[in-house]
Amino acid sequence: MDFIAFIKAVAALIMSFFMAILPGGFPRVPDEENLVLSWSDEFDGDALDLTKWEGHYCGSGEAKVRRGSYWHTDTAVIEDGCLHIKTLCYPDGYNGNGKPGWYTCGIDTRGLFEQKYGYFEVRCILPKGEGLWSAFWMLTDGMSNVDGSGTDGAEIDIFESPFFGRKPERKVSSNIHIDGYGEGLKSTNVCEPLILVNNPYEEFNTYGLKWTEDEYIFYINGIETGRSSFGGASRVPEYLILSVEVGGADAVPGDSWAGKGLTADSTPTDFIIDYVRAYQFR
Repeated sequence: MDFIAFIKAVAALIMSFFMAILPGGFPRVPDEENLVLSWSDEFDGDALDLTKWEGHYCGSGEAKVRRGSYWHTDTAVIEDGCLHIKTLCYPDGYNGNGKPGWYTCGIDTRGLFEQKYGYFEVRCILPKGEGLWSAFWMLTDGMSNVDGSGTDGAEIDIFESPFFGRKPERKVSSNIHIDGYGEGLKSTNVCEPLILVNNPYEEFNTYGLKWTEDEYIFYINGIETGRSSFGGASRVPEYLILSVEVGGADAVPGDSWAGKGLTADSTPTDFIIDYVRAYQFR
């Protein structure tokens, strides 16, 4: 982290602390007067709303290999007015499917809701567990175009949480990737802000992105944590993704940027999401 980025991170921490102790608390949405709600899921039903979400890389009822686990949409359940993405071990396979291992999932709004520009926010509790990470991110097919530009699409990681069990633990990572996932891939880490107020593994925090024609601005609890115009900001509609990833390969857990791989004795907690909301500029 360069000196200017360090100063910005410290300033964000100080602001976050004082916002937490003020009577009004954290700002709910930055620049809210210039935004209008365009889409949301409050997860107040009995099951995942399939008019809003589908399996990311996996169809309903399918078990698809994803890094060190299988993704299966049955691990995304509604409990107590929140979405819980569970990470569970099935030594004999799920429902006798002959695929033993860890199960979790990713879900997305592809073809159901996609938007260009605006503010996008999740309120959630991160899962405890070394060897896995949760994420709220955006993607579009144009991200795979290898042309040196991100204007035709980018992977925008509003947050990822690979730091549990390591120091400093209470932080997240915001990143941007362009030009596909092969040799042409280009990436930048925008920020890795610490979260001093509201333990992110036990209490709710909000993680947001303001996306304009010129740049991406990242927020935690309404406080700016970083900004970037890497590759040129995407200028095409993108869809939302919620996911939990298990480090490893071929459905076998292994060491990764999230630390030591899951074992049979691991007991990860749920990724708990209170809501996801999208806003358009007025």
